[in-house]
Amino acid sequence: MKDVFQNSEFKEKFLKNSKKIGNFPDLILFHEEREIPESDSFLKTLKKTGKIQKFEFLGGRNLINWINKEAERREAEFSSQAIEKLINFVGSDSWRLSNEILKLASYKKGEEIQARDVELLVKPEIENDIFKTIDAIALGNKKKALCLFHKHLENGDSSLYLLSMINFQFRNLLMVRELIEKNQPYYSILKKTQLNPFVVKKSYQQAQRFNLQELKKIYRKIFQADLDIKTGKTEPETALDLFIAEI
Repeated sequence: MKDVFQNSEFKEKFLKNSKKIGNFPDLILFHEEREIPESDSFLKTLKKTGKIQKFEFLGGRNLINWINKEAERREAEFSSQAIEKLINFVGSDSWRLSNEILKLASYKKGEEIQARDVELLVKPEIENDIFKTIDAIALGNKKKALCLFHKHLENGDSSLYLLSMINFQFRNLLMVRELIEKNQPYYSILKKTQLNPFVVKKSYQQAQRFNLQELKKIYRKIFQADLDIKTGKTEPETALDLFIAEI
């Protein structure tokens, strides 16, 4: 059962019958995603009659070690840059990470997995929203673009990560637009960029909305925003806001 700690009526009935329930042969599983105060009477009862286990999201060195062990289990090896890229794209979702590692291991077949392999085969978690943001920028809808940025910030996404995703996609747009300017056919663009076909499809569509000079100008602004953040001149969130406002 999920979110029972928010159900006062259920908790009251459970506490009244806790002694009877403790003798049941059946297994009762409660799943709660929120942090529960230690003073909660329902939690105290569960500790007496059952087993409590807390599952923390992997992060930092623990997450890197987990990826390396999972890769070893799949007879694969990641470069440090590939691990960083994989974490940026997927986050700490171990189930999805495991599937992506299996896919990359099958693709490389014993060769070390590089960052470019991750870019080719792994779809970033927030990629669709980044495409929506860029669509808003292309249409001159700065208000919508800012709302999308702040939605991610409210959900806990890093400003630097968002900027890196914007940088990644505008770099793709620049590559695709340059090939379009050279009258390269779609299949040639797909082959020369070596990007995920989904990314090429979206980039090809979006590149039609910009000319080459516009994309170069935007890319320079991304570089400046990144520089301002790294030199401490501007806070990350402010740099993102200014980037959108000045386009």
